[in-house]
Amino acid sequence: MFIERRNFIVYTIGLLLTVLLVGCEDEKANRSFEEDKEENNIPIEPIPGGSITGAIYSAPAGMFNPIFHDDPYEANILSFTHESLVSQNERLEYVPQLAKSWELNDNQTELTLHLQEGVKWHDGEEFTASDVVFTYQAIADPDYINAGGIRTAFVKPLLGYDEYVNGETDELKGVVAKGNYIVTFKFADPIINPLYFASSPIIPEHIFKDIPIDDMPNAEASLLPGNVIGTGPFQLADMVEGEEYTLKRHDEYWQGTPYLEQIVWRVVAKPVIASLLENGEIDFIGNPDGISPTDYETINKLENIGIIEQPDFGYELLGFKHHHQTEEDVEKGVLNPDNWQPNKKLSDPKVRQAIAYGIDREKLINELLNGHGELLNSPIAKQSWAYDESVTESYTFDLEKAKDILQSLGYVDTNDDGFREDPDGNAWVLNFDYPTGNKIREQTAPLIVQMLEDIGIKVELRKPKEMFTLIQELTNDNNDLDLYLLGWNLTSSDPDPSSFWETMASYNFSRWNNPESDELLNQARKTPEAFSQDYRASIYRKWQKLYSEDLPAFILYAQNSLWAYNNRLQGVQPIPFSMYNNTHLWWVSEMK
Repeated sequence: MFIERRNFIVYTIGLLLTVLLVGCEDEKANRSFEEDKEENNIPIEPIPGGSITGAIYSAPAGMFNPIFHDDPYEANILSFTHESLVSQNERLEYVPQLAKSWELNDNQTELTLHLQEGVKWHDGEEFTASDVVFTYQAIADPDYINAGGIRTAFVKPLLGYDEYVNGETDELKGVVAKGNYIVTFKFADPIINPLYFASSPIIPEHIFKDIPIDDMPNAEASLLPGNVIGTGPFQLADMVEGEEYTLKRHDEYWQGTPYLEQIVWRVVAKPVIASLLENGEIDFIGNPDGISPTDYETINKLENIGIIEQPDFGYELLGFKHHHQTEEDVEKGVLNPDNWQPNKKLSDPKVRQAIAYGIDREKLINELLNGHGELLNSPIAKQSWAYDESVTESYTFDLEKAKDILQSLGYVDTNDDGFREDPDGNAWVLNFDYPTGNKIREQTAPLIVQMLEDIGIKVELRKPKEMFTLIQELTNDNNDLDLYLLGWNLTSSDPDPSSFWETMASYNFSRWNNPESDELLNQARKTPEAFSQDYRASIYRKWQKLYSEDLPAFILYAQNSLWAYNNRLQGVQPIPFSMYNNTHLWWVSEMK
């Protein structure tokens, strides 16, 4: 399950985000690019032309309109075909893309962007401010959500959004064009991260202006090669649905004609990726899955392949159900914390802490990820300026400490069956649910069960469920659920964790209800104080300490991203969340 990688602001990168370019040996990884060129007689200057083939493990669902897509494999293609006003660099700072510059007013209620001039859509029409206004009006349209749109986060804070989405006016006051090359975003309230709201991909007004919003997802311009129009360096030109997707270069691309003539995406099975990389049938594999940790050693030995490894923006967690909703509230579809019923099996934070001490996270990383992961002690990305594990409890694996905590709380094995009863002498069994669809997650669940049994906790590991089913049950509160296993993708921008951990957050599946937590999260967003990153960092330090003590969930690890590419592919400049950066500068040192 993932939340959109789309709630963006500035991060600071530390050593953990330094890109590791790994070859078959350490020497290979440490050779300079120039030495590599000299040794292998690689041309120093880019050579125009050529084609490369990328691998994806699943076919895109087929929606190639960036304001409607919800599939990571569609995003793979759209990363090359469409652009936003701003993007992010290797330090996760916002940098110009279709906007060349911008300025904010003093209280951060207005963001004015100056657009690049001379930008051409794939069909030769000029990109202007009216395209920006049209895109945001489409996302704010009353019919957008019913049509399948999920990107309303980009428009909700805009001035006049409520009136526009409710059909009370046909003017969205929050996005205004001032001529062809200036657009102003106006916010209803002071906003901490205004540039995030300018980061939606833009669609062409001249293509979609006569298509009703509820018909837009079914339009040829959203679905068919040659009809999908963006401003990016490549255009979707052809496809064999479910098998192969071909992008051709956009000769009039505003940053210069791309070096590559085309990029071909092939749908391949994971077990054969190493052999395809070795024999050159596949040139690269990047987002969203990269290579499997179990394939790392094999692929790392290939002389013709380089590997990019860096921490992912996300984490795996073991969730603790603090409360359940009442059946009446579930039927009404409302979240009312005043009615939530405590889960007595896990209500003591010391019990949750004992469970955390009893889980060997290093073992999970070593056995399941072959060491390609990072311990994470807070539900904020390690790459973030807000992450501070110095204030958190690390919960280093300590079997005896876990047992001692439970023993001191009165959880004792009274009948010598190897499992502890609760302090009242009743059977103490924790029900554990987890989803299918992720092999590593499926392997994690039984390992956790064994670890908890080693400290005397009986766990009922139930049959895995489809992700959709599990999310539905977590949302509606299956009232006998105690533990759950999920993975969350985080944003590459603002570290605000409230969408997962605020009491009223829809993704607060633990039903964590901690007023102090909510107060801290509110303080971190309150302006004008929150305009200061130092201020927000100090608040998030307090919040991370509280989280690690109360433990609504135990963060297991962040899996490293592993992307691979053939050494004939030059100009690769990965950024912390993707290897797709400045792809118009990619070129090949030898033609196929």
